[in-house]
Amino acid sequence: MNKFLFLGLIVFSVIAFSSYKIMAQMRENENMNKENAKILVAYYSYSGNTKEVAEAIHEKVGGDLFEIKTEGSYPEEYRPMTMQAQKEIRDGYRPKLTSKVADMAQYDVIFLGSPNWWGTITPQVSSFLESYDLSGKKVVPFITHGGGGAQNTIADMTKQCKGCEVLSDGWVGYGSRTMGISGWLKDLGFGK
Repeated sequence: MNKFLFLGLIVFSVIAFSSYKIMAQMRENENMNKENAKILVAYYSYSGNTKEVAEAIHEKVGGDLFEIKTEGSYPEEYRPMTMQAQKEIRDGYRPKLTSKVADMAQYDVIFLGSPNWWGTITPQVSSFLESYDLSGKKVVPFITHGGGGAQNTIADMTKQCKGCEVLSDGWVGYGSRTMGISGWLKDLGFGK
């Protein structure tokens, strides 16, 4: 009986070690693909917070930086601005883009940033998602907020991004704080 137990432990150890080596090789291959990936960091920023985060990500991963710009504007006062944003979101408003990515097909990975407005992504980011064919691309969300956390932002981005893979472990941060971005990128295989 002890002989079978001993043999079983040896077989189990060999299988476990082989599985570990296979998983390590898969992670290494995935990281190599990320190192060779063509990257776009796209974002919409109303107050400048999401822009600061986008620039911090761009500094770490490289690639191209793109600001999503649209027609229309918001009142300068906070309360009227938030009420307009709430109405736009409720009505499914999609503002017309005034800036365009010249060749979206060239990108493999898109870091996509949005403020959390009323628990979801902004109409500008929704317009961006509807304006491009992102099939087969990896979309990595980054969300800024004023205290609401992620709420439905990543889930809504996933629903609106047709044919692409949206990573569920996006970066979520308060205001323009960029603490934790380096570790998050490293965990995703983009850091050094």
